[in-house]
Amino acid sequence: MAQAGYARPDLLTETDWLEQHLDDPDIRIVDCDPYDVYRRAHIKGAVGIRVHHYIKQPGYDKEPRKYPLVAPPDTAKEVMESLGIGDGTHVVAYDSNGSLWAARLWWVLNYYGHTKVTVLNGGWQKWFDEGRPATLDVPRPVAATFNPKADPDLVCTVDYGTANVGNPDVVFLDVRSDGEWTGANNRGNKRAGRIPGAVHLEWLNFVHDKPYRTFKDGGELRGLLERAGVPPDREVVTY
Repeated sequence: MAQAGYARPDLLTETDWLEQHLDDPDIRIVDCDPYDVYRRAHIKGAVGIRVHHYIKQPGYDKEPRKYPLVAPPDTAKEVMESLGIGDGTHVVAYDSNGSLWAARLWWVLNYYGHTKVTVLNGGWQKWFDEGRPATLDVPRPVAATFNPKADPDLVCTVDYGTANVGNPDVVFLDVRSDGEWTGANNRGNKRAGRIPGAVHLEWLNFVHDKPYRTFKDGGELRGLLERAGVPPDREVVTY
């Protein structure tokens, strides 16, 4: 991992390491794909998320515009404890979508003060193709106590965002698709466009396309960001 040149290599878990620690009782592997996909096959010992994989407020699936925010503390506590995640658990998150949903769980846990969480580099496809242990079995529930402690500094509010448009010390990084950036794809919203002054780098640029969507090394990522207009000494707000 150190050879990849990451500033924080501890945020990723590699498939060989995870296989060696499958039976570690302090590790909880979470499959972040939709639950019906999880039920078809998953990493041995992994649990699946039965709620929306973005872990938003109750009712989000039916009224997404009404409930756009992350799940409140009581809901987050219920969800994490149902997954067997306690305050001391090392969580390893993975998916089959380029780590998009796994990174969401990583962020939600960090937002609620649980920093002992990593993302499986390469996700399900890499694990499966390497012939590592997979199963259809759903593990038994594990008792756990999760105490959410929200960190408001990890969220950019509308007021903070609008107040910093044009601030040279703040970079708004738009990681949506190219179509959303140009406004060609409004995804059903009444308005399309982008934050004034934002720079654009679609999230897929951060991972390799083949053979697996593993993260590019630190040098590549730094180059991508600097060329896009994201210097290392600025505050970055992503959306």
